[in-house]
Amino acid sequence: QVQVVESGGDLVQPGGSLRLSCATSGRRLAFNAMTWYRQAPEKQREFVAGIVGGGITRYADPVKGRFNISRNKAQTMTYLQMNNLRAEDTAVYYCNVRSGGLEYWGQGTQVTVSS
Repeated sequence: QVQVVESGGDLVQPGGSLRLSCATSGRRLAFNAMTWYRQAPEKQREFVAGIVGGGITRYADPVKGRFNISRNKAQTMTYLQMNNLRAEDTAVYYCNVRSGGLEYWGQGTQVTVSS
């Protein structure tokens, strides 16, 4: 079994920055797809950013140019650097990791952007 734990969420003012981390533990797997999603109150969970394969990244339009996804060499951790945060970025951020046909989710970390 694999455990996925997100951290780094906090209350931040508009224009501020946060770095989210996603750590995996348990069964040793190299995750070929690592993705961040978010869910705001009363909204559906949505894709934020993903990194796959040799390091190809993809971002949702609302975060392009502000967020950056990365991972460690072992492909067991992923990070989401979030800059120039806006009120609309307020949400619970979830990490999803995949290895072959296996998929795991974390419990989420709360990001609140407010003055």
